[in-house]
Amino acid sequence: MGNKHVNKCFAQMGSLALDGYPVIIRLMSVDKIQNQQIETMLEQILPRVAKPGRYTGGELNSVQKEWHSVKVRLALAFPDIYDLGMSNLGLMILYDLVNRRQDMLAERVFAPWTDMEREMRAAKLPLYSLESKRPLASFDIVGFSLPYEQLYSNTLNLLDLSGIPLLTAERSKQDPLIIAGGHAAFNPEPMALFIDAFVIGDGEEVLVELLEMVGREKQANSRADLLRQLATIPGIYIPSLYEVTYHPEGTIATIRPTVPEARQRVRKRIVSTLPAPLTRPIVPFIETTHNRAVVEIARGCSRGCRFCHAGFVNRPVRERPLSEILDAVESLLRNTGYDEVALLSLSSSDYTKITELVDALAQKYHDKRQELGISLPSLRIETSSADLMEAVGRGRRGGMTFAPEAATDKMRGVINKMMQEEQILQVSD
Repeated sequence: MGNKHVNKCFAQMGSLALDGYPVIIRLMSVDKIQNQQIETMLEQILPRVAKPGRYTGGELNSVQKEWHSVKVRLALAFPDIYDLGMSNLGLMILYDLVNRRQDMLAERVFAPWTDMEREMRAAKLPLYSLESKRPLASFDIVGFSLPYEQLYSNTLNLLDLSGIPLLTAERSKQDPLIIAGGHAAFNPEPMALFIDAFVIGDGEEVLVELLEMVGREKQANSRADLLRQLATIPGIYIPSLYEVTYHPEGTIATIRPTVPEARQRVRKRIVSTLPAPLTRPIVPFIETTHNRAVVEIARGCSRGCRFCHAGFVNRPVRERPLSEILDAVESLLRNTGYDEVALLSLSSSDYTKITELVDALAQKYHDKRQELGISLPSLRIETSSADLMEAVGRGRRGGMTFAPEAATDKMRGVINKMMQEEQILQVSD
């Protein structure tokens, strides 16, 4: 294994707290022949592709459950390559959340790179989950994460690789329920013909409610009846239950519910208090885009930069308590072997105790043999201070990202990014 974090973690395996997760992964007995066929095909294909570690699964902290021990099975699909998808905190939060439930399981799937896709299509190998090597078509639900619109076409490609009908109108009761969430789901109409149900807003609570309902209703009801039941869950939009008309130029004119269960207006779900932070993320075998521990210190932003979709859809601002973040960092380092942590927020410097937090981390890990690297990936110049920069610099290494966004004071004013050139130069010095 080439990843130094994985090597360090396996060396410390005996001291890890399990948190209810199995450390030894067992192959499941159900559908054994099918799984063995996929494994055999992978043994032939993987030596011919770049970065085969993208397609094997079995990473530290991944979870595999007995297939028939649960009521509902979810495939979490990120429609981009493993290197990017494994750096998506939202996906990892939902994976952890679902797998903590005894009656549910979640497994992962990512878009193959072009060389792997060619091999899969040539061998007629369907897209499969990393944990159990089962085809996506065997799951009850396939949930796509759509953080940005460029992934729309990738989503359709993954459905095609899975052998699942692209159009929701062509799917039968035997096909998985196809759902989608994320920032790009706030405008669902471009994908309305392909997605059975959209999750709008924070996913932690509404996803569990959706899975519980599918677990209760999937055998009793037809696919149409199930969709009508799902429409009663706040934050769920079912495109097939609405009639949409358009203006001549292509913009939406009206959206009208066609059944009583469909809400006239679907309001986004908001988690009022952020749930406990993820402390046992999966540690990849290969280098990923962001190869470090991550703690979400706050969600939402009050700034209102005109170009920032995330700043508006993630409102209101919710912050984690300082003590919760410090405890989470300690658990993350113990459970992963990372020596760098990113304090994640849309505007990290707006966290009310950011300087105190960074100073506490720097002091706590200053005497360790390998000092902790602290990254602040999103800072505003006007709220960043010399004390904060000094605290970040005390660690082994640190990272701070500033984004002026435009070259002149006038243009920054237009986009509501209120920072002056003098401030930029002062901070840079």
